[in-house]
Amino acid sequence: MSRKRRGIGRVTQATVAQLAGVSSMTVSRYFNQPERVNEEHRARIAAAVAQTGYVPNLAAGGLASARGRIVAMVVPNISGPIFAPTLQAFSAALEAEGYQVLLASSYFDEQKEEHAVRAFLGWAPAALVLTSRFHSAATESMLAAAQVPLVETWDYCPERAPVQVGFSHRAVGEQGAAYLHARGYRRATFVLNSATGDHSALERCEGFCQAFEALGGQAGRYVPGVELAPFDAGKAALLALMQASSPPQAVFFANDNLAAGGLLAAARAGISVPGQCAILGFGDYPFAQMLLPSLSSIRPPAQAIGEQAARWVLEEIAGRASGQPARLECEVVGRESA
Repeated sequence: MSRKRRGIGRVTQATVAQLAGVSSMTVSRYFNQPERVNEEHRARIAAAVAQTGYVPNLAAGGLASARGRIVAMVVPNISGPIFAPTLQAFSAALEAEGYQVLLASSYFDEQKEEHAVRAFLGWAPAALVLTSRFHSAATESMLAAAQVPLVETWDYCPERAPVQVGFSHRAVGEQGAAYLHARGYRRATFVLNSATGDHSALERCEGFCQAFEALGGQAGRYVPGVELAPFDAGKAALLALMQASSPPQAVFFANDNLAAGGLLAAARAGISVPGQCAILGFGDYPFAQMLLPSLSSIRPPAQAIGEQAARWVLEEIAGRASGQPARLECEVVGRESA
């Protein structure tokens, strides 16, 4: 069903003040000058805000026409190549219709995402677009209270209220398992993201391990040190795995940055790829085909996600959206490494 947009005013500042047992002025000060609110009052107000999903209306005072042309978007990472096609396609489609995209990065941190969502909703955007379905309890409360079009991208969970535009990460893991098993590998390890909080990568790992074992193979998982940069984490993981008493015949990395680190480390250490160990990545980054050997990867529908999400947002704003989720599919791109 089409979602109605009635602003975000279900919960008022007075409601939060009453629940926290403080004045409305204290609640206002909590958001604008928190250092002037004592610790006890801050804790009570924070609890009331989390319970109600309250968002301060920062756009009050004659900015309604301006905020109506803003679409807010939160992604885990704006510095890497994986989300770039989504951002570009989404932004281009919105800008063509006179809308501007406000962007924030959470880097897989639920608290950072929560702060971004609260700030964005305070400006009553025309729509809010998030990445994945994994959020903090406070963010979930805000989403439940928000009366703006909501889209969750890079994931697919149609039973959720926000419209889904993405794919199943568990299915990606299953694709990787089927591909490696079909090429004769029987011992494989999934290397998780070096950044904590990447729940989508964990779903890919679970899908991979279950599917690979169901096919008769032996599947394991490896978690790099969280303090390491992706290339260094991939390098450390590959070298550690190959030094084990029973090294894997194939390694499926959570993303292409990790996989590239492992591939380059193998070359420097004299480990034959794919002779001694096959390597599979996720993301199909632009550099994947330029590596030596070229990197086999699973390509997500990144551009299509941006285009579909923009299409839904524009149709919702125009009152024509069906509210139906869009499941897209990923593609295994086989190259020399696996």
